[in-house]
Amino acid sequence: MIYSDIPSAQQLVLTFQAKGIRNIVISPGSRNAPLTLSFAKQSYFNCYSIVDERCAGFFAMGMARQLQEPVAVLCTSGSAVLNYYPAVAEAYYSEVPLIVVSADRPAYKIDVGDGQTIRQTDIFQKHIGFSANLKQDVSHAPEVMAQFDKTLLVHTQQEIQAYNQFEILKALEVAMVKRLPVHINVPFEEPLYGQTNNLKVVLPSEEDALPGLEKLDDLEYFSKIWSSSSKKMVLIGVAQPDTLAQDVLEKLGADTTVMVFTETTSNVHHDAFFPSIDSIIAPIEKSENKEALFKALQPDLLLTVGGMIVSKKIKAFLRQYNPKVHWHVGQNRAYDTFFCLERHAAIEPTIFFRSLVSPQAPEQGYRILWDGVKTNYEQRREAYLNKIGYSDFSVFHQLQKTIPKHYQVHLANSSTVRYTQLFPMDASLSVYCNRGTSGIDGSTATAVGASVHYDSPTLLITGDLSFLYDSNGLWFKGMRSDFRIININNTGGGIFRILPGKEDTIEFSSFFETVHELTAEHLAAMFGFEYLVATNANELQNALKSFYTTSEKPKILEVFTPRLENDQILLEYFDFIS
Repeated sequence: MIYSDIPSAQQLVLTFQAKGIRNIVISPGSRNAPLTLSFAKQSYFNCYSIVDERCAGFFAMGMARQLQEPVAVLCTSGSAVLNYYPAVAEAYYSEVPLIVVSADRPAYKIDVGDGQTIRQTDIFQKHIGFSANLKQDVSHAPEVMAQFDKTLLVHTQQEIQAYNQFEILKALEVAMVKRLPVHINVPFEEPLYGQTNNLKVVLPSEEDALPGLEKLDDLEYFSKIWSSSSKKMVLIGVAQPDTLAQDVLEKLGADTTVMVFTETTSNVHHDAFFPSIDSIIAPIEKSENKEALFKALQPDLLLTVGGMIVSKKIKAFLRQYNPKVHWHVGQNRAYDTFFCLERHAAIEPTIFFRSLVSPQAPEQGYRILWDGVKTNYEQRREAYLNKIGYSDFSVFHQLQKTIPKHYQVHLANSSTVRYTQLFPMDASLSVYCNRGTSGIDGSTATAVGASVHYDSPTLLITGDLSFLYDSNGLWFKGMRSDFRIININNTGGGIFRILPGKEDTIEFSSFFETVHELTAEHLAAMFGFEYLVATNANELQNALKSFYTTSEKPKILEVFTPRLENDQILLEYFDFIS
């Protein structure tokens, strides 16, 4: 086996292998050469080359989320590591185990005017699970260190290795157990390209098992409150498929004292649940007796499961009409989103719900009234679709009906994720969106990274601004031929047309909506995608017939929609179902 001749590079690679971290996303550079060469020379690792560091960070994060295991991303010194920050922040709030490894210059070269030197230690301080700042080896190029900074030589190589090992293991523990991003910063002295087959590092023996998450003992308390509450609301945010077992779904669905609100990104499906939250709340907002209706909807007990919630309307409602008790269930972080969080049940949601004992549900339970509201808006939605013309609204309805079973679906933020909340998704689909920070950056790169090891094809549904912003995410040599992108191009940031303050002015179109005339056609050609286009309902129907068929190249379907009509059609939908 060939390794770098620098001990800390050997140490990091050997520890990653010992802990089962196989996937390494590498951004090219010189300072990270000791690690790049060491990882790439070992058949154990799967190494991927992504030039754009911002895209590399999201690519690795998408892979980590799909695999449900840590993935490392590696870069050189300087501004390269800063470009990882958007992905680090997203991973932090989405609880994805991303391992950022940055090569660094020796300490004596920081702040002296050398190129590609910035203050890299603790650079992600506000959005990181742990920062491991490794010490520089003293057995590699000691004569250089003696010339510039003798203080670096006060510790032995053995002491430095012991310190570095503790830091690396601590970082990996946080990534694996707490499922948070971590940062490992490694200073390297030149020369950087030396290689050897003689290991200078021997890892200390240790227990392979990492400590488990905290378990909850007080299930009796939760069961007592649950059984005595007649108005229970379960709100499920971003979650992995199968977060709740089928028997739990059936148990919740049979209990009329429980209302279960789901979102597209929750990956939870049951006929008794409410998948379009805004279609319930928006008509209440427009009602003459909204106070009475909101009181009727107000839960006594709120249980949240999963991560971030998309719907702004449910947040506004629960903040004004607080439940008496709010618990968060699950091993992910508990957010006090509604400013009334009482307890965090840090156990698997399936185990939690199986432990609860529910009394016989009354015939006229909490959910019964809202079942009728749900049936009404579903019927009215179909009537509205028959009434309106071609628009974003009708396009999303058509798209969601035609996605083949078992696809992995990634959604961009802004309008895309909000439109998908209005229509059902097939239960066989796995749906993801970067809702940690909810930014438009990185949606393409995330989807590409998630596709690499997925058994079925991947579909990205995106908007024009998100697509153009992250176009470097297509710069991946290993792109699968079954990767699919649907780009909804309404020639600007359509979401701004439905937000308060919209005005048809030059300032609005230039600085908010950012109107443009760009298309994906030439990007598709440059990155080797088949390009399909639709500008009306008939063209869309015809394009979809071939879009999902087997091909030698990945495909982009660009769907143009009417910019000036989209917002009015969406806003009138809520009036129509009210």
